[in-house]
Order: sequence, then structure tokens, then C-alpha cells
Amino acid sequence: MEQHPGTTIKQEENFRFSYLDNDEIKENLLDFTDGIHSTITLYIPAIHCSSCIWVLENLYRLNDAILSSKVNFLRRELALTFDEEKTKLREIFELLAAIGYEPQVNLQQAEKKRNEDTKKEIYIKLGVAGFCFGNIMLLSFPEYLDLLQDIGPSHRVFFNYLIIILSLPVLFYSSLNYFKSAFTSIRQHTVNMDVPISLGIITLYGRSLYEIIIPGQNGYMDSFAGLVFLLLLGRLFERKTYDALSFERDYKSYFPISVLVRDNSDEIHLPLAELKPGRRIIIKNNEIIPADAVLIRGEAQIDYSFVTGESRLISKSSGDTIYAGGKQTGGAIELDVIKEVSQSYLTQLWNNDDYTKPGKSRLTNAADRVSKYFTSIVLSVATLAAIYWLPVNISYALNAFTAVLIVACPCALALSTPFTLGNTLRIFSRHGFFLKNSATIEKLAGITSIVFDKTGTLTHGGAGDVVYTPINSLSTSEKIYIKSLAHHSSHPLSRSIYKYFNAVSRIDADSYKELPGMGIEGIFKDNLVRIGSASYLNIEEKIKQSAVYIEVNNKIKGYFQIGARYRRHLASILEKLKKRFQLYLISGDNDWERSNIERLFKQKNNLFFNQSPVDKLEFIQKLQSQKNKVLMIGDGLNDAGALRQSDAGIAFAENVNVFSPSCDAILTADRFDLLPAFLKFSRNSMRIIAMSFIISFLYNIAGLTFAVQGTLSPLIAAVLMPVSSITVVIFTTGVTKLWAGRSIHP
Repeated sequence: MEQHPGTTIKQEENFRFSYLDNDEIKENLLDFTDGIHSTITLYIPAIHCSSCIWVLENLYRLNDAILSSKVNFLRRELALTFDEEKTKLREIFELLAAIGYEPQVNLQQAEKKRNEDTKKEIYIKLGVAGFCFGNIMLLSFPEYLDLLQDIGPSHRVFFNYLIIILSLPVLFYSSLNYFKSAFTSIRQHTVNMDVPISLGIITLYGRSLYEIIIPGQNGYMDSFAGLVFLLLLGRLFERKTYDALSFERDYKSYFPISVLVRDNSDEIHLPLAELKPGRRIIIKNNEIIPADAVLIRGEAQIDYSFVTGESRLISKSSGDTIYAGGKQTGGAIELDVIKEVSQSYLTQLWNNDDYTKPGKSRLTNAADRVSKYFTSIVLSVATLAAIYWLPVNISYALNAFTAVLIVACPCALALSTPFTLGNTLRIFSRHGFFLKNSATIEKLAGITSIVFDKTGTLTHGGAGDVVYTPINSLSTSEKIYIKSLAHHSSHPLSRSIYKYFNAVSRIDADSYKELPGMGIEGIFKDNLVRIGSASYLNIEEKIKQSAVYIEVNNKIKGYFQIGARYRRHLASILEKLKKRFQLYLISGDNDWERSNIERLFKQKNNLFFNQSPVDKLEFIQKLQSQKNKVLMIGDGLNDAGALRQSDAGIAFAENVNVFSPSCDAILTADRFDLLPAFLKFSRNSMRIIAMSFIISFLYNIAGLTFAVQGTLSPLIAAVLMPVSSITVVIFTTGVTKLWAGRSIHP
């Protein structure tokens, strides 16, 4: 790939994938399509190492119609986004098959079943290798007991050729996946970890075959069969270890989004895990559609940039299907859910490259660089060791060459970062802190400044006392208009106003518009209703307390004063954070509560009021220009620009759909008191990665030191290779769990 980017792979006509030309089958397989961009999640059993991840995430080099590709290593899944105008789904399948990663597709097959089938293949190959290994050892007993002189020459020849016959299934069946992977890697101008393993297997087999046929000696077929058996056993053990420590499965089961559901005449918030086909859901302005659904009511203007990366609105009419991941930009709409919620798919969208902030930590970059060149270094060391020992002792030379190829393993180094950060993701999610991806932990570990929003962040969204002061009287119909308009918005103040008119009925708006940080407006039966700040309605505000004004047909009707109720333990939380971070408050409200906030922050210069969304964004940029690493904490509504601009952005979840590409993390409101512990544990996670790097380097140095001496048996090397990976994985997950128990409490 690197030497020939964009090279077209020559492949024979592959009729096995012709069924993908059927539109109905293709529609069942795709996660999303708008006729141009399509996304699909494929199960690929051949994924097994860091090299596989690298190849599959660089597919765009082989086909420029593939816009992005992401691997979920533990689930053996590849998430693809491609341009349907440039390529067909069938062509993508043919490309994957050509490079050795053919997707496994069965529309009726459950995920659990397909994972079991993959393990079944490993068990069969392991069984064949074990059977042959045991019988070869049995036939080699005379050599082990030094009884060869008591066996006639004809029997010795017979036993030797029987051993060769028993070795053939091990070579051509049990070892086949290693050879396939290595051959495919070389054909694509890359070198993965299966290349040195395959060379080691072939070297040991060729050496044994030569010694049996030419000098008539016994050879090392028992070592060869044992090597393959132990390699397969190690791979199976690795697989079971990864499954047992799987953080992705647990992480997604805690995904924190809730959705507003119509239940007869009531509206209730329902966790996504409980959302089933047939439910009626209500999606408000700027909220994400969590499952494939049919539009029942309202005007839908769907922004699919969350899925495709391109920001353009698509109008939908009643009866149209709307795919999960689309964002409604307009008034509230009502949908009928037709598919189960795929939290795996939603997490994949949340982690879309178009919204992921660039940059990796030095630790991650170091792991990537070392893993990339590791195989080439191993091949060089093995060759030099063989050249050194060849004039001295051919047996030592072959032992050194084979042992070096088998014992060295970059997987321990490559897996230390994802397993440490992945286990941290799982721990955080169990305590109500949900991160977009593991890179967010690295960002949190380097934070120097924290910027807070006020409404819905430091205060409870919609929980304060609501007082309405009339200026002109409200008719019953005007009350209906005001409640109906507030219903379309997810902002905490809108929710408070909606609850205030609880006894009033609600109608549909003829049109709706929301200006972030300013207000909302809509038309009801030719009546223009506006709700918002004084500046939005061009009023000279004289009220001390922050007010939300009501205007009907260009006439001010009154205003709401919504009292702030601060979050529990806020003073102690801010006190803990001040010991390490510079704290700021930036709010769109006026400064009527400045004295209370100054008492909480114990400083005056870092508090800013009457700030628009643009002001918030520019403030973050100013801090970053001063070499600060900024964490922005907001409600995810009017803070989208600031959350996106910050080095890390956290949105509060309080019974609203805050699933947004702008934020890097979601924190449930009742776990706000754990924020200092989360930030501290992020730093500790980076320390654990550094420690695991040291363990991995020491293992490889020690293993190679013994291997180059020619005294390390390939069998011992085959045992040590998976043990190294498993040791690092168990160390990282164990230590993260131990440290979490000391610093984070349920």
C-alpha cells in the first residue's frame, strides 16, 4: 500500500458476490444510505492482529470510493462508509476477499452464532494439530528413551514416514490461516506478524523433512506439530481472554441516551435500551434520531452530516423512512420506530472521523511507530542470528532463526494502549461517564483549564422556581401557543415554561425556528409567537433577575423569572478542581447571580456573563492560543461550537437526548460530584500505559536475548508469544480496576 497507493488490485471475476446486486438484499445489509453515501458494518473473522487493523483502516488507498473504514477488534467488525456513485457494494466485498478479509454474511444468523462458528474452526484445527502432535510424540518414544538401536532399520524408516504423513494435516490444514494471512500481506506489499510465524513453521518443517529423507535421521516433526498446536492454543487463549475482558460490549450496554416517547396521551422519557419497534417517539430541534423510523407527524428537515460528514438538509414527508443518526433541524416531529436500536451503530456514528478532534498522544504514536516496523526488525534479527551461528552449528542457526521469529511479538505493545483505555472506558461508563472514544481519556489527562457553562450545567435544567409576571393579559389560545412553542425546544428554560403550562393543551406549529442562545419563534394559525432574551426581542432589560420574555404578534405579553438551583456539592467539587486546574465560567445569562457564583468560585476575574455562542467559541480559542488545554463543560445545546473547539468537551445528560457529535463525553447529572476523580483517573490511565510499555519492551528484549543464542526451543517460544500478550492485557485491566476501586466510588 505504501509503495503503490491507489494501485488497482487485479482479480478474477467473482460471481460469489453477485447476490449483492439485488437491491432488497443490499438494503437489509446497509446501516444507512441516502443514494450517495452508504454505511455498512461487516463481520470479518480473519481479523486477529494489529496488522489487520492497519490494512483494513487504510482501504481508501486501494479504492478511493471508500470514504472511511474503522475496525472493532474485539467484535471482528469493520464499519465502512463508501460513495455509491463511484463503487458498488459487490466491488467492496470482492476487494476484501482479494486481500484475505472476506466478510461473513448471513442475514438470518445471530451475532452469537457467528462468533461460535469462528471459534469452532479454531477448535477443529487445534484438535487436528493435537491429535497429530500426540501420535508423532508416541512414534518418537524410542528416540526419547534412546532405544533406536533396538529397532530394526525397516521399522525406523516406517515410523519416520508415518510421522511425515501425520505432519501433513498440521502443515496444510492447521497452519493454513497463518500461510494465507502471510501470503496476502506480502502480495499487498506489507509485512504482518503472520509472516515471521509462517517462516518459522516452514523452516522447522523443511529442516525436519530434510533430516528424515536425506540422512535418514528422526528430524523434529514433534517440535513442528507441537509448535503449531501451541500457537493455535495461544490464539484461542488470547481470544477467550479478550472476550472475557471485552470493554466494548459492557460500554455500549450503558449508553446513556434517553428519548421522549408518546405513551397514550402522555409523554415519557425512555432509555434507548427499552425502545422497541412500534413505539412512537418525539424528536425535537437538534436531537438525533436513535433508530430507523417512519415519519408520522411534523415537518422533517434531516441533517445526515452525523453519518456522511456532509452538512445538507433533506426534506422528508409523512410516511418516509428516516435512518438512525439523522438530526432534526426544525420543530418537533413524531416517528414510528421500525427497527431495534443499534447502540453499536450509534457509538460508531459518535466516533465519526469528521467529528473526531485530530492528534494522538506521544504514547499512542510511539506504539503505532514501533508496531509498524517491528516485524521488519524481527526478520532482520532472525537472519543475522542465523548467519552468525551457521558456521558454528547449523542446529543452533536454525533454532535461533526459528525461535526469534516465534518469540518476538509486538501485540503486547500494540494492545497495552487499547486495553488500558478500553477498560477505563468501561469503568467510567459504569459510573455514569460516557466517552466518545479512548482518545478522549488521553485528552482529559492533559487538561490545564476548565470552562463551565451555567444553565443546565452548574444548575439543574428546568428545576428552578418559575414565576410569571404579566405585562399584558394572555388569552387561552395564546397560552396554548406558548406551551406548544416551548415543546419544540430541548433547552432547560423552554422545558420549565412547558411545565408551567401543564394544564393547557398543545397544538402543532405551522413553522418553527430556534436561534441558539437567543430564543425560539413559531407561527400558530397566523399568530407569530416569540420566546427569548431581552436582546432577542429588542427590549431594554431593567429586571435584575434573568428573564425570558414572551411576545405574541409583536406585543410583549410578560416574562418568566426562572430561579437557579445549583447542583449538589458544587462548592466542594469546584474546590477540588481549583487545586489543579484554572476554572472559568462563561454564561449566556446576565450577571444577576454574580455574587452567588463568586462565592462558589472564590474569584471574580474568571466569570463572564451575557455571552453568545460565538463569544463562548472565541473565549475557548483565546485560552488555547495561550497554550492551555481546555475542557469545556456544557449542556450540549447552546455550547456546540465551544464543545467542538475545546480540547475535550463534556455534555450533561439530564433526561434529554444530548447525543451530539460536538461533545467528546456525556456525564449523567447525578454523577457530577465524581468529575475530579474522573480527571485524576484519566492521568493514572496514562501512567498504566507507560508501565505496560516497559513490561512489553523488557519481555521482547529478554526473549530475543535467549532466542539469538540458539538455545531456546521453538516450542518454548510458541508458549511465550501468547503469554506476553495475555500478561500485558491482564496487567493493564487488573491495575486499572484496582486503581479505580481506590479513587472512584459508585
